[in-house]
Amino acid sequence: MRAAVLHTIGLEGPYAASRPLEIEELRLDEPGPNEVLLRIEAAGLCHSDLSVVNGQRPRPVPMALGHEGAGVVEAVGPGVNDLIPGDRVVTVFVPSCGTCQPCAEGRPALCEPGAFANNAGTLVDGHIRLHRADGTAVNHHLGVSCFAEQAVVHRNSVVKIDADLPPEQAALFGCAVLTGVGAVVNTARVMAGESVGVVGLGGVGLASVLGAVAAGARRVVAIDLDPAKLEIARELGATDVFDAGDPDCIQQVRDATGGGLEQTLEMAGAVPALELAYAVTKRGGTTTTAGLSHPDRTMALQHLSLVAEERTLKGSYVGGAVPVRDVPRYIELFRRGRLPVDKLLSSVRPIAEINEAMDDLHHGRVVRQVLIP
Repeated sequence: MRAAVLHTIGLEGPYAASRPLEIEELRLDEPGPNEVLLRIEAAGLCHSDLSVVNGQRPRPVPMALGHEGAGVVEAVGPGVNDLIPGDRVVTVFVPSCGTCQPCAEGRPALCEPGAFANNAGTLVDGHIRLHRADGTAVNHHLGVSCFAEQAVVHRNSVVKIDADLPPEQAALFGCAVLTGVGAVVNTARVMAGESVGVVGLGGVGLASVLGAVAAGARRVVAIDLDPAKLEIARELGATDVFDAGDPDCIQQVRDATGGGLEQTLEMAGAVPALELAYAVTKRGGTTTTAGLSHPDRTMALQHLSLVAEERTLKGSYVGGAVPVRDVPRYIELFRRGRLPVDKLLSSVRPIAEINEAMDDLHHGRVVRQVLIP
């Protein structure tokens, strides 16, 4: 089967010229115990994919990329008794073992074997199911590798969905929606009537805007450098928008909100964005970040303000999700018109255009692109 494989991390753009990703013919092993073979129908292109290409999130190469996907079960391995061929599924990019302490506490996003496997480029049980014709192993991306025609994944890396949801929409629930909406409702626990700000309006950030609106926030403030993204945020329900590049942005937000926001979420994956989010959070408020910057990046934090203003700074990974619970809930909200996820979709394009799509993502020209194998 064909897959998009990354060979070298950190090549300079434009990626349409340097071509860090190549479409290769790979051998895919049959699914082993507790594994599932998928035919990939659609795969969303996320900033986390770009972060591997540009070296912001180093991973072992060669690696078949892609983690936000929708597909159809083609075969199941021994021990998989709750899925059958023909079932439609959404992929989840943190596989969970089900037995470590975080899993036992209902926090599968923090699964310890899952995190180890994702860093190592394997499935959660340590196996690699992707190989070249000469037998050379090709690493898995976050246990999924869905920029491909097929994928073998662990059973806990998929959630079954209804068959009638279009795949290009279904794929978005595996990362953008799970992370963005989850950060609002699971991590920040936004309550109806609160004021909420979102800094960074990519696919995950705009999903957070949708989540804040659905949660009943009385005021939803969107902050970004891109005027086009600010306009999209307005269309999705933001009540106020601010230019993050304006030197007076922080004061403007604080003035407009009577001293700051009760809840602020940072989704840009950049330290200046997190510093801005913290600065526009009011006394007693909470700043939540789901952005992933380079491991070397650090943030200076005034100890005094954290204590004297009773501030809270929280991290959110995979939106603090329990995917088997949350994906069906978010899909139901989408069906009821409460979570218009389809408005996040910028374009659908063939997987052969993946390098050009990376350029569009790098330059901020899109919200969410979906690739079709």
